[in-house]
Amino acid sequence: MLNAFSASPSQSMADHHESIDLTRPPVDPSAAAGHSWFPGPPPPMYSCTLTPELEAKAREELQEKPEWRLRDVQALRDMILKEQPNLRTRLDDAFLLRFLRARKFDYDRALQLLLNYHAGRKAWPEVFQDLKPSTVKHVLDLGFLTVLPRPDPNGRYILCLRPGKWKPNDYPFVDNVRAIYLTLEKLIQPEETQVNGIVILADYTGVGMSQASNPGPFLAKKVVSILQDGFPIRIKAVNIINEPRIFKGIFAIIKPFLKEKMAERYILHGSDLRSLHRNIPRSVLPEEYGGTAGQLDMCAWSRLLLACEEEFIVEFCQPDPLEGVVLPDSMLFEGEQASGQDDDTFRGLRSQLYYCY
Repeated sequence: MLNAFSASPSQSMADHHESIDLTRPPVDPSAAAGHSWFPGPPPPMYSCTLTPELEAKAREELQEKPEWRLRDVQALRDMILKEQPNLRTRLDDAFLLRFLRARKFDYDRALQLLLNYHAGRKAWPEVFQDLKPSTVKHVLDLGFLTVLPRPDPNGRYILCLRPGKWKPNDYPFVDNVRAIYLTLEKLIQPEETQVNGIVILADYTGVGMSQASNPGPFLAKKVVSILQDGFPIRIKAVNIINEPRIFKGIFAIIKPFLKEKMAERYILHGSDLRSLHRNIPRSVLPEEYGGTAGQLDMCAWSRLLLACEEEFIVEFCQPDPLEGVVLPDSMLFEGEQASGQDDDTFRGLRSQLYYCY
């Protein structure tokens, strides 16, 4: 049960830590078959899969030292066991490395990110309850999102979002968030993604007032909070294409919740594909966006997620990991406390949306 642990004094502590599941979710080998374009999850016993080039990149950008890697993981594990003994979280090397890499091996910040990761689930049960691919099949079938099969020259996979495919009468907005979250969980499994990060390509074709005004600032704040401070992934760029005039209003809702560094990573291209190609080369883009990588395939990623149903059931369809945990006052997610203020903000922004529209 403790095969993911490196030998240390804290191992005996873990023997008595009955509420924590120390194993990875079981992976059905057949689930990975036919998806050779996307790396499979790491094995139960951690073994580094980074190339020498990626190890050098991780050393330079993330302060990751291969010779200290497992020592750093053990230090974070010891902090969790000491400071949050009731937290039911995975403690295997591969899982904890995600949080260390996302916070450049700063133990305190990595622990805070881990707590935010679990607090986000507690704060937004509509998204995280019974979270598995089969519950968002309608989102995937609609073509709301996919992952392009080829990473860019920097090794970053490209998450392609098409918000215009969603209509508020089809299903609740939170279903889109559920599909995005499951996709991010799958994307972050390979170590190369943990080092390289991802790129988002959002095509706003067909987005109108009904989509723009539906989430509102309170939901927008939750989504941004989870992506910025509650999930161990590096979002290196957000490319927006075919944005309508109304996008100024949409971005006005999102921007107050973005950190300055993240806001600077939003790139608006309009309908100028040449501008897009300066950021994402044609060789990895589908024909729909002026690329040479064939037609946009909305089914491949859907099949991959749906084939991992059991994996996600083990990961998400379990008792509340925060039950009995006392979180610090500085926790990121504040529930519904600020909803009144957000509603006032939304009324002003909604008038701005109508003006832009």
